[in-house]
Amino acid sequence: MRITYRTQHVKQYWTKRWDDIPADAPMENADVYPLKYAELTVRSNDGRILEAGCGAGRILRYYKNRGYDIVGIDFIKGAVEKLKGIDPELNVEVGDITRLRFEENSFKYVLSFGLYHNLEHGLDKAIRETYRVLQPGGGVCASFRADNIQTRLTDWLADHRRKKQAGSAHATEFHKRNLKRSEFVDVFNRAGFKVEKVYHVENMPIFYKFRFFRSQGHKIFNENMARKEGYRLSPLGNTIQKILIRYFPDQFCNIYVAIARKPER
Repeated sequence: MRITYRTQHVKQYWTKRWDDIPADAPMENADVYPLKYAELTVRSNDGRILEAGCGAGRILRYYKNRGYDIVGIDFIKGAVEKLKGIDPELNVEVGDITRLRFEENSFKYVLSFGLYHNLEHGLDKAIRETYRVLQPGGGVCASFRADNIQTRLTDWLADHRRKKQAGSAHATEFHKRNLKRSEFVDVFNRAGFKVEKVYHVENMPIFYKFRFFRSQGHKIFNENMARKEGYRLSPLGNTIQKILIRYFPDQFCNIYVAIARKPER
């Protein structure tokens, strides 16, 4: 496991991030992360869903608008208030994944994209809580930041840009955990889950950080558009990224996505 550090602690980072952007529109592109993997897990409207770490709401709003019984939680109060402001009917609240208020077996599905790697402490406890609130036979779809070449390059670029902007400010605050694929699977196995599949995923390909490699409609960076449509690359960027993912998937994805089940009793 590798830790990424920044000049702001993770909670400060996410508070500012969600303060700086509007609530998400419902996600539209089912061919990209995270909706692609949510749809592989939630195969029909036959059970209650928990989205843990719902953030700006792109997945929460997608399922709510389609009539699903979905509850969203996030540990950033401002994100929850922003979502309530845009749609008061959303079932969303401030919550802690390590101490969920829900009873055992409350949900058929748990979706958790980009949450667990933000935990400085209590990762195993969070996965056990996820297991507790799932029904037997229920499914969880979760993503975790990979420990590989791509994320190391991403962190190096972030540090390089920070130093250029802020001088010699030293990054000492916890930001994210980075796990290897085997470490990611192990934490679910320890909680009692049966991991069915782990996917190598490019959420934001490293080439997207460079304007030259973005698709024509994405040359001017707009985070809300990218979160709604996916981080789209130019034909050249797509070609390079596909080659890297095909031949070196563990090194050039930036996240792993796991689909796991709570065994039937």
